Amino acid sequence: MTDTTARLTISTASPLPDDPDGYRILRAYMAEVASRFWGSAATSAEVDEVLLEDPSDDLVPPTGVFLLARDASGPVGCVAVRRLSDGDCELKRMYVDPAARGRGVGRELVAAAEQAAREFGATTLKLDTRADLVEARTLYVSCGFVEIKAYNDAWYADHWYAKRLR
Repeated sequence: MTDTTARLTISTASPLPDDPDGYRILRAYMAEVASRFWGSAATSAEVDEVLLEDPSDDLVPPTGVFLLARDASGPVGCVAVRRLSDGDCELKRMYVDPAARGRGVGRELVAAAEQAAREFGATTLKLDTRADLVEARTLYVSCGFVEIKAYNDAWYADHWYAKRLR
């Protein structure tokens, strides 16, 4: 088995939807989370609707950043950081392409999100997620996030986590 994570790069994407790679991986993320939520494959129209209902417009400086992970095959994942307040940022849009899972890409994306939050001056990185996203919840806990009380009223969320940044 080849170690493809050694060739992994994580960089800031151009503003969405202007970045074709970023927009494609964001659509893949939305399709997967919508499909898992509804229990059946999301159609292209349903993904379009989700993108309109939950836009990513603020995931650009100075309010946020959208990061893309790429390997030799192209984009394999994404993560975003949104500023919440002085001292707090939020991890959003965490996704690893199914073909790249199990290679440490998710862990590298979380580390990149933590660094981006530090660059925004955050001391805490928060996130919300759902019970059915078991793999994501497992990753967050293994990266040092702890479950907290709800910090937002996201209608789809039923688990909230935070990590102190040093």
